[in-house]
Formats: sequence, structure tokens, C-alpha cells
Amino acid sequence: MSERRPSAPEVSLLAPAKNEAESLPLLFAEIRTAMESQHRTWELLVVDDGSTDESWRVIAEQAAADPRFRGIRLRRNFGKAAALAAGVAEVRGALLVTIDADLQDDPAEIPRLLDELDDGADLVSGHKAQRKDPLGKRLPSKFFNWMTGMITGLRLADHNCGLKAARTEVYRRVPLYGELHRYIPALAYQLGYRVRERAVNHRPRLHGRSKYGFERYVRGALDLLTVVALTRYGRRPAHLFGGLGLLLGTIGTLILLYLTGVWVFTEQSIGTRPLLTLGMLLEIFAVQMVSLGLLAELVLHRTGRDRDVTVLVADHTHDQSRVA
Repeated sequence: MSERRPSAPEVSLLAPAKNEAESLPLLFAEIRTAMESQHRTWELLVVDDGSTDESWRVIAEQAAADPRFRGIRLRRNFGKAAALAAGVAEVRGALLVTIDADLQDDPAEIPRLLDELDDGADLVSGHKAQRKDPLGKRLPSKFFNWMTGMITGLRLADHNCGLKAARTEVYRRVPLYGELHRYIPALAYQLGYRVRERAVNHRPRLHGRSKYGFERYVRGALDLLTVVALTRYGRRPAHLFGGLGLLLGTIGTLILLYLTGVWVFTEQSIGTRPLLTLGMLLEIFAVQMVSLGLLAELVLHRTGRDRDVTVLVADHTHDQSRVA
């Protein structure tokens, strides 16, 4: 007789962790306290992202003591986005709460975020209104949030708060790699999900140290370009590459027309002018950009342009959503 598989919980909590052995016991206790007021079944999945301390031992001991706690261990440190992706693939609840394991996110805020989901939101992002971080982290973060809002159209005070609550399907629809975990609200918004923000309590770090340095801003800026491509041109890549091609081609054509006039109406030589080389290079780049856009359209056509469209169906027989 096969062992009966436990039923899926209503809420899954997901916490990526790296070298947080000192913080994890208190995190477990605070989450248990926060969820006691909820009339929902729940689980906590901790993803050990290549820790070199005793984090995995702490996770394993807690999982053995309480079946609501589970852990998975990555072979090495792959980064927060990869840890979240690995966790999303394992969670079983229809609702998903992500929380950092360093205790700066307050688990007591979880019930209020879940209430927002009950009120119709698809994703609720926390906003660290009174952020307990050094000024050197707060100022770049403010610029990052302003730039992200301006580019993506989703204006949030804090795009990168680790404390979020969402319907699990949202996390299974957005891409999670590189540094894209910083843009989960913007990516969800692009897919048509209802995104909200709620101020949450933020606490100073008690144990360990931050896992991020200045290089995160460089990686984040590069991934912002990816977000722009996905959100604005994901279904029409020819507009991106073709638009660049037309711009370069127009500039190149104007340069060559100017040089043609110089050659026809004056006795000046244009064969050795750097401007001639620039005009020709711009025309070549223009052809390449337009060709790349057409190839991207062909690939998108073959793989399905509307694969990320969620269709809501409501009639007298059923009321549900499905992904086209």
C-alpha cells in the first residue's frame, strides 16, 4: 500500500537563505506565531543557497521536528533569483509569500499581505517605509525604484522588498533568473496581474552581513534592459530591432546624402573622410537590426506569441482562469 501524500496547504512561505544559521531559529518561531492567527493551512520552504555555515543543519532539524517546515539545498550559491525559482517549483500552496531569511522582513506583516490577496490583488509587494539600512544603500535604492517605475510604468516606492505575497501562478509565470527577482512586480504587472503595495515594518540586521555589494547595481541595471525588452517588446521584437535599424539607417542615409552633395557640387574629395565610413557602417547596422527583428518575429511566431496571456472565463457553469 502506497503512503498517502499530505494534502497541499493553502499558503506556502518561501525563504531563500545563505549563511543564516543564527537567524533561522528565530525566523521559524516568528513565522509560526504569525501564522497561528490565520485560519489557513501553511508550509514554509527554506532554500539553502549554497551556505557554508550550519544553515542546512538548522533547516534539516526543524524539518524533522515539524512537517510544515521543509528545506531544499542547492549545490552551490546560484543567487537569489535561482533560489526563488527552485523554491517556486517545489511549493504546493495556491498562495505564496516570499520573505528574506535575515530577519529584516517582519513575519508579523504576513497576515496583512494575505488580506490584500483576499481583497482582489494578485501580488502585494511590501514597502520598507522606515528602512533600517545605511544611507549608502537607501539612496541607490531610491534611484533604482524611480528608474524602474519610469521605465516599466509600475510606480512603486519599493520594487525590491523581499516580503511579497502573491498567487502562486504569478511566480510561475514570471521569469526568474539573473537579477530579475528585483523586477517581479513589474513583470507581473506587464502580464496583466493586479499589483499593489503595502507599507511593512523593516528591522535592522541582527546577524551576519549583507550578501550584496556595489556590483548588484551593475547587474540590476543590465537586467533592467532585459525587463524593458520583455515588458515593452516581448510580443513585438521587430518594433525594437526594426526601430533601432530605421533610426541608424536614417542617420546613415543623411550622412551619405550630405557627402554625395559635397562630391557632386564641390571639388572636395570624400573618399578619405571618416564620415563616409561612419555613414556606411550605420547603413550596415541598420540592415542587420531590421533582419534581426524579422528573425525574432519568426521565432516568436513559431513558439507562440500569446503563451503568457491569462484568460478569465466566467459563465453559469464555471468561473476560473486559464493560460492560453
